[in-house]
Amino acid sequence: MEINILKEDKKKIEIQIIGEDSTLINALKDELWKQDNVDVVASKVEHPLISNPTLILEVNKKDPRETLIKVADSLQSKFKELKEEFEKKC
Repeated sequence: MEINILKEDKKKIEIQIIGEDSTLINALKDELWKQDNVDVVASKVEHPLISNPTLILEVNKKDPRETLIKVADSLQSKFKELKEEFEKKC
């Protein structure tokens, strides 16, 4: 997976995730909205078959990169728990 940073300043970041579809972006958006420092979370896909999704994040405090890292860690933990539950049941 590759990430391109399209725009960035102190409170806003716009990234493109190469080789992924909107599924990953939607998981990130859902988790980002749970953060108290998030003002705006949006995504766009120019064309669903040939373009990469873009995530736009605006925060009111903290660095937007730190917020993305925190959310990625949270998702990783949740998926690890899910995997462990599946392994118990299978």
